[in-house]
Amino acid sequence: MIPPIARRFVAGETPATALEHVRECNDRDIKVVLNLLGEHYDDPTAADDDARAYAALLSDLADTDLDACITIKPSQIGLDVSEARFRDNLRGVVDTADEHDQFVWIDMENHTTTDATLDAFEEFAEARGGGMGVCLQANLKRTRDDIERFADVPGKIRLVKGAYDEPPAIAYKSKERINEVYGEYLEYMFENYGGGIAVASHDPVMIDRANELHEEHATPFEIQMLMGVREDAQEELAHEYEVHQYAPYGGKWLSYFYRRMMERKENAGFALRAILGR
Repeated sequence: MIPPIARRFVAGETPATALEHVRECNDRDIKVVLNLLGEHYDDPTAADDDARAYAALLSDLADTDLDACITIKPSQIGLDVSEARFRDNLRGVVDTADEHDQFVWIDMENHTTTDATLDAFEEFAEARGGGMGVCLQANLKRTRDDIERFADVPGKIRLVKGAYDEPPAIAYKSKERINEVYGEYLEYMFENYGGGIAVASHDPVMIDRANELHEEHATPFEIQMLMGVREDAQEELAHEYEVHQYAPYGGKWLSYFYRRMMERKENAGFALRAILGR
């Protein structure tokens, strides 16, 4: 059972609890991006099992009136086994999504997976005519070219600042530089994309900048934030914008919860106060 202090960041251990979380968010006008926790499987059986779990979740969603979609880590569905395994499993999930008219996001992991992830996204998004999205990380120096590459590809781009500790030869390391290029990439996307922009940031400066660009170019966009982080802001923003909450669930919650605690001082403070009962 997930303890209450972790429940802030994880939408339960089962699909049923995850769907109940979606309903609670929808009641507050917040849409949800569901992620079954798991990554870096070198066992093909584990990868196949999670791919089937995603397909089942899509079928469950189709039987509801809930506003949610899924997001998948490539290493979770076979990329650490082989690129062929990843594509085969992704194809199975995408076929189920097509059957039920559901949206599929592909998460981005460290730089060693970027080419395989983007190549798969481009192929499947073109074949579907949309209905898919992929994450790009502003801290990677290659991202400017990638954003230009996908300007005419159907689907969505989720722009994040980047959470992986990448080598300085391929990634910007200073917070100031990453913020600078994130803003530059937003400008390019709002000027050159017809839509399909997901501003995945908790930074009020970036959200305000996205709104300014939206007003200037009339380009639609959505905001994405993590479950458990600035949830008061999520609810407030949902009165004016399309807000999606990234909500993980599943039995592998402990390592995810630990990462959330280490990322931000306020998260660790929240956990400590909960433990002390204050």
